[in-house]
Amino acid sequence: QACISAPFSSFRRPASPSSAMKFFSILSLLGSVAATPVPHELLLQVQELQAELSTQRQVIQELQEERRLQAAESESIDDKITKLQEADLGLGGALDSAWLVLCGALVMFMHAGFAMLETGCCRAKNASNVLMKNLVNVCCGTLGWWSIGWALAYGEQNGNGFIGTDGFFGFGFYTRDKASGVITPVECTADGCQSTMLSWFFQWAFCTAGATIVSGAVAERVKSPTYAAFAFLMTSFIYPMVVASTWGGGWLASLFGVGYMDFAGSGVVHLTGGISGLVGTTILGARTGRFTNPEEFECHNLPLVVLGTFALWFGWYGFNPGSTLTMKSGSDGALAAQVAMNTTLAAATGGITVFLLRYVITHKYDVGALCNGILAGLVSITAGCGNMESGSAVATGLIGGFVYQAASMLLQKLRIDDPVDASPVHGFCGAWGLIAAGLFDWGRGIDHYHGWSGFGCMEKDDGGCQTGIGGTAIGVQFIMILAIVAWAGTLSGIGFFLLKVTGALRYGTHVEEVGIDSHHHSPPKAYALGPNSLSPSKIYSTMTSESEPSTV
Repeated sequence: QACISAPFSSFRRPASPSSAMKFFSILSLLGSVAATPVPHELLLQVQELQAELSTQRQVIQELQEERRLQAAESESIDDKITKLQEADLGLGGALDSAWLVLCGALVMFMHAGFAMLETGCCRAKNASNVLMKNLVNVCCGTLGWWSIGWALAYGEQNGNGFIGTDGFFGFGFYTRDKASGVITPVECTADGCQSTMLSWFFQWAFCTAGATIVSGAVAERVKSPTYAAFAFLMTSFIYPMVVASTWGGGWLASLFGVGYMDFAGSGVVHLTGGISGLVGTTILGARTGRFTNPEEFECHNLPLVVLGTFALWFGWYGFNPGSTLTMKSGSDGALAAQVAMNTTLAAATGGITVFLLRYVITHKYDVGALCNGILAGLVSITAGCGNMESGSAVATGLIGGFVYQAASMLLQKLRIDDPVDASPVHGFCGAWGLIAAGLFDWGRGIDHYHGWSGFGCMEKDDGGCQTGIGGTAIGVQFIMILAIVAWAGTLSGIGFFLLKVTGALRYGTHVEEVGIDSHHHSPPKAYALGPNSLSPSKIYSTMTSESEPSTV
């Protein structure tokens, strides 16, 4: 305690006079300094510095806030871009779906045209049978396409170039979550936003149309169950294999570095159906009395023929323009319009051409020939409707008319009985359509080639037009014709020949004479016209009484 208190004791002692004077001197000096006025300029500088400092702080705060907003906005813009891209793909997929469903329905309506045309061209006593075959064709063809045909045509080929290997019975058309069972019907990519079901539906309409062509060629004598079996074979194997090599991306798609050109199916659909019908009617043989009493085999109902022709022409606007397969942009719409114009011009030209040719030959107006001429023009333009100008479409229809007339006369000379001229219209004009697609391509001369590129040329890797490929492209078209004829003709020939040797192909002579309807259909007559016509029930009762043995 003494040690602690000792130092402090000095502060208790009175200060010396010299120390007090020093202390008061210091206080006086400080007071004088504090009392000295600060210059006005210095105050202004300080205030300016303070204001500038405040401004700098505010700018820094604003910059920090701006950077924060920019970072947030950058993330927001990326999200917005992604959402816009997804919305664009979704809208494009919706437009494509509406377009292809509509066009597919138009193609399906062509079956009504086939049914009316074929029924009108055949005899009244077989009308019900013809109508039934057209309906059965669609039903059996649908099952064949769903179960096997689609998979072979558009399934993954795994590099083989000939046949698809997956998609049987509709498997793999959509994705299902194993845990929740939720279905994802379509996955949008940069290539588009179309579902597999959409493609299946549109291509189904084409498949069954190709099978119906055969129906007309073998009408009025082929057995109904036999034709149902062939329709299934056609839609599940013969036609799909042709599609796999072409539209399915097979070996013809890149042949010689150019590939084939068949925009909507002159070869894939019509030549396949036409050559199958030609082989079928040749093996089947002519209708009894066809070339001895030809007047008995004339069209029994021209109004149905004309109605069927208009229905087919109408449906062709789904067949050809719909083959753009998309409707997302203005260029897609322009191409569809070009296709529709070319289709119309070729149909009109083909009809007038055959009508005039038949008048020169017979000196009579032939309405049936006019109808088939229109169809000949439509078939001829189907391959090249998307890669030629309107003048070439007129030339295609004109030459198609000559091709049809020559083929029709050739079949009559060879005594090959095709009741509706299905093989001249679809087979021969289908082959001509493939040639025309290469010959009249709207590339510059034969040096440039457009093909599937539409309004533009086929490009090289550097973006320039490929040159010197026009002749190669035409050569590929001929190879395609030979390939389809060989495949479809051979398979159809084997099928019809096996049915013939087993006796399951054709009705007997008696059935042909009295009519298939009266023997195998109920009611036994498709329609009764005129005051003297018997009702179906009276026809049936008359047949029953005639078949009963006499008791006299």
